[in-house]
Amino acid sequence: MLALAPIALVALLALVVLVVDLFWPRRDDIVIALGVGGLEVALAATLSIGPLPWDYGALSEAQPIGDPALYTRDTLTALLDLTLISIGLLTLLFAPDYLVPRKLPLAEFTVTLLFAVSGGMLIAGGQDLLILFIGLELLVLPGYILAGFAKRDGLSTEGAIKYFLLGSFSSAILLFGLAFVMGFTGSTQLGGVTEALQGVLSGEDALPLALAMGLALLAVGALFKIAAVPFHYWTPDAYQGSPTPVTGYLSVGPKIAAFALILRIFVEALGPMRGEWALIVGVLAAVTMTVGNLAALGQDNIKRMLAYSSIAHTGYMMVGLVVFATAEEPAVATAGVQGVLFYGVAYAFMNLGAFAVVAALQRRPGVTSQIATFTGLGYRAPVLALAMTVFLLSLVGIPPLAGFFAKMTVVLAALEVGSTMTLLAVLMMLNAAMAAFYYLRVVVYMYMRTPAEDAPEVSVGTVTRAGLVVAAVMVIVIGLVPPVTGAILEWTEAAAQGLVALIEF
Repeated sequence: MLALAPIALVALLALVVLVVDLFWPRRDDIVIALGVGGLEVALAATLSIGPLPWDYGALSEAQPIGDPALYTRDTLTALLDLTLISIGLLTLLFAPDYLVPRKLPLAEFTVTLLFAVSGGMLIAGGQDLLILFIGLELLVLPGYILAGFAKRDGLSTEGAIKYFLLGSFSSAILLFGLAFVMGFTGSTQLGGVTEALQGVLSGEDALPLALAMGLALLAVGALFKIAAVPFHYWTPDAYQGSPTPVTGYLSVGPKIAAFALILRIFVEALGPMRGEWALIVGVLAAVTMTVGNLAALGQDNIKRMLAYSSIAHTGYMMVGLVVFATAEEPAVATAGVQGVLFYGVAYAFMNLGAFAVVAALQRRPGVTSQIATFTGLGYRAPVLALAMTVFLLSLVGIPPLAGFFAKMTVVLAALEVGSTMTLLAVLMMLNAAMAAFYYLRVVVYMYMRTPAEDAPEVSVGTVTRAGLVVAAVMVIVIGLVPPVTGAILEWTEAAAQGLVALIEF
């Protein structure tokens, strides 16, 4: 019961908000109080239950549920749960300023968001292929609804349809891959899949065509979910058309959950076969980060710019997977997985914070998301501009912010492998330098352009202001306060070790 408590709390909270809105409709104050308070309780429960790497928490070790296990609460599950709940909490704080002036129902938004978060949490601890797929659908189906939440907006409807169609195709492809793997191995359990592959791994059996097709379909389905090139075409339109708080959530929530899916399947279950997919993922990582940054250079709409930049960050995180796949020592493989996890935690706060600033500027209906909207923001709203600068500098990777340490963990892990991974690390740093151009372009608009005389005043709601403070403080603290940085590094390392320990080198 303790192991299931965090995910049960989030799902129960969604039902409570639904019932409360039924009896007291349009009471946004009650909805926000319930949503924020409930997610804070879920955060506290996750931390108190554990398991954490410092022998803290009611669970001192991994707790599997079911025999054989269908779900497990281990250090990785606790880390991902905490990250996903934090994403849901910040999204809920940023939403009212955008939704209320446009008369979009906040209660329905909250319920849909909470169910999506619970789907990501189910993926985080899934130990069965079917459980992972159910969690994925529980994650993405509410995402389609959120993308088209502004149903009278043509751009929102267009983005939601594209997201739904391509997302459905990718889910079907992933399900076919699961079916092939299950058909060959005779098991839906991650551990059972690994055991069934021992003959192939030992060289006694050749890699069957059906299994190869299953692995290919799994990879394609997962790459769709993280928006890796060439499966990224839905991202700019879905991000631009969605309501801005939804865009912020879509840029981090589903991405973190999709990487959790990849870690569970490709590292935990198919880790012994990592040599089969290392080259492909390495090439895709290089192409993804480069195409994402090149496409972002010419964007005048900041939501599209951040969408393409999100694709580039996917490429950076994929480098950590390549490190794991090419490492010959457990310590180096652990560093690669740790880089993915640390990057995910840091990216969640800095990217969601950047979208929150865009949403704050759009509190008054009619304000576009063009970069020109930021003209003179440093004079019109100094605190808001300062927060945006912090988020953008962190996305660039400027020390000592969280983004710098995120990139550093991945690059150092790649350098430990050496050989061709050194080239991938160099390419990653070149891409980070390229990204500085379009990120700092926004800073130039904020501080080096004079605002128009008739520029409207910028007002930020209390709840949004609180969310921005939390996001900005986390971005600064993760990079600037050594005890916090060290604690997250220890936690991500312990989570990575739990996965890598299952693999023989």
